[in-house]
Amino acid sequence: MIKTYLKKYFVTAMGAMAQGLFATLLIGTIINTLGKYTGLAFLTEMASFASAATGMAIGVAIAISLKSDMLVVLCSAVVGSMGYSIGAQINETLHYTAGPAGAFFAVIIACEVARFVSKKTKVDILVTPLVTIFVGYGVSKLLSPGIAYVMYYLGDFINTTTEWHPFIMGIIIAVVVGMILTLPISSAAICAMIGITSLAGGAATVGCCAQMVGFAAMSFRENGVSGLVSQGLGTSMLQMGNICKNPKIWIPPTVASAVCGPLATMLFKLKCDGVSAGMGTCGLVGPLGIISSTDNSVLMWVGIILLCIVLPAAISLALGELFRKIGWIKEGDLKLEV
Repeated sequence: MIKTYLKKYFVTAMGAMAQGLFATLLIGTIINTLGKYTGLAFLTEMASFASAATGMAIGVAIAISLKSDMLVVLCSAVVGSMGYSIGAQINETLHYTAGPAGAFFAVIIACEVARFVSKKTKVDILVTPLVTIFVGYGVSKLLSPGIAYVMYYLGDFINTTTEWHPFIMGIIIAVVVGMILTLPISSAAICAMIGITSLAGGAATVGCCAQMVGFAAMSFRENGVSGLVSQGLGTSMLQMGNICKNPKIWIPPTVASAVCGPLATMLFKLKCDGVSAGMGTCGLVGPLGIISSTDNSVLMWVGIILLCIVLPAAISLALGELFRKIGWIKEGDLKLEV
């Protein structure tokens, strides 16, 4: 029972939240970056509309993933917006919203409560929206300020600690976020929740890239070009089944993450913000996020090419071949199911 609920809320619902983030905040960031480099004002305007709809999209996405009735789904747009926007006054000048985390909890609770009344009365058109929105508002007012405090200080701790100790934090963040990307959990959603930024975001980005590019390169002999594309530009989560069978195949990409993380924080000073930091090379969102957040320079471009593509591929390939020779990886261990 516990496993069922954990999967329902922290795998399925969180994955849906990541899609909501991708369709609004993330795509808005990409469009805004294009507007910045092309000078096209309409792109910047489009990006602002996309970003403004983030809470609503998260609400709808989560409600759909929970198989809620249509009225509940539509009202979840309102609940998501409330949970996302309500927050706390951190200091005299900063009001920090609960963001994706606030929307996540508000929508889940509102949807589950609404399930008890949806399609149960003859005036469902009134009862269901009222219950969903009232519960969503109450949860948002009750939880979102606390969530805002926790997310702000957690993100501030991670971001500040990375500035103070770029070497060790570069390793930790790159490895942890990279592994979360490969697990059936949304690394993009987690990065957005805690508000990871700057050097910490850069470390997270290359850590994710290392997992995706590493698995793609290491498994090329088994999966060919289709596997290279599906993992390198899609997700390393495709290898999760193989990891469960032979956890040793996870070591090479994870070592690549550990190597690239501190190089990103100490040498190349790569930066990335929020949801982009948890996307890796998926649709090249991670590198685009670095371009958007890091000062444009030759060093930045060299860092992106080296840490997001070349080193992860080289390290994972080299270790993969070593592991094959000593018998830790056998033929077919990295084969993806078609």
